[in-house]
Amino acid sequence: MRKAGSWLSVVFLMTLLLGCGRNDAVYRTQGHVFGTQVEVSVYGESEQRAQELGAEVLKEFDRLHHKFHAWQPSQLTALNDAIARGETFQADEEMVDLLKSATQLAEQSQNLFNPAIGHLIRLWGFQSSDITEHGPSQQEIRRWVDANPRMTDLVFEGTRISSRNKAVMLDLGGYAKGYALDRAARILRDAHVKAALVNVGGNIIAIGRPGNRAWRVGIRDPRSEGTVASIELQDNEAVGTSGDYQRYFMKDGKRHPHIIDPRTGQTTDVVASVTIITSGGKDVGLRSDGNSKPLFVAGPSRWKEMAQHLGLQEVMLIDAEHNVDMTPAMQQRLGAVAHPG
Repeated sequence: MRKAGSWLSVVFLMTLLLGCGRNDAVYRTQGHVFGTQVEVSVYGESEQRAQELGAEVLKEFDRLHHKFHAWQPSQLTALNDAIARGETFQADEEMVDLLKSATQLAEQSQNLFNPAIGHLIRLWGFQSSDITEHGPSQQEIRRWVDANPRMTDLVFEGTRISSRNKAVMLDLGGYAKGYALDRAARILRDAHVKAALVNVGGNIIAIGRPGNRAWRVGIRDPRSEGTVASIELQDNEAVGTSGDYQRYFMKDGKRHPHIIDPRTGQTTDVVASVTIITSGGKDVGLRSDGNSKPLFVAGPSRWKEMAQHLGLQEVMLIDAEHNVDMTPAMQQRLGAVAHPG
């Protein structure tokens, strides 16, 4: 993630997608936050109004970035410090609600989604802006696995948070981007935009329709710069992808992505990407981000079982050997999908 204030280096771009008139324009505001590229596309507004809305969304992203940062000083690191000391932390309603939501998903996913394993994430070197080759010892890994940090270790008393387990270190890197999507959608809907598309590092939420067409987005090929398919997103639908191709390092010919199996403390190298589509509700972005992680950890043999358990209908998994598998609903949504090889 970039340092404080990095979002201010925002680039405003304008693209006409549908026609030549002003009302057909899609104006795009781009920035860099959450350690990734973000883009806000607004349809049916003047260029000035679209840029103002885009800047407002990016300002909100910057707030969340600094509030929930996992290793630079933030409200989240202050909470983690309090947990390590065995003390109670005075949070706010937003943090409590987000952590309670993450706890619910952790329980639903049989703890394959587990934001409490920050010590393991740090041990593997992923709490850093620059990913370098790491090789923690089995003894170090076993220490934090045996400590068994769980989201259910957290104790909430109003907006005060404590933990029954000092080994809990919270890292919301697999959840906060989805929450940011929902916050962006709220800002844009409150401004009564006709249509918009918000992209946070490949996690995307759609608002309305740009003219008579749906928003169309691509699903990235995890082993190239191309796409394996494109999908149309309707109003209040979101697509989320967990992949092994952005935050990872290679060691001894093996890929080590940032997604860690909480059961073993090891990086997960049998899946290249998992893409899901969620729809409906005020937390559609949050679900698109968080729900892909337990499927990634479950792997090729168990992801369908986990998808069914989580109530996910539209899912695509590409394994490390480039094999594509998907649910019938996703197959119907995409139609024929060429093998990415």
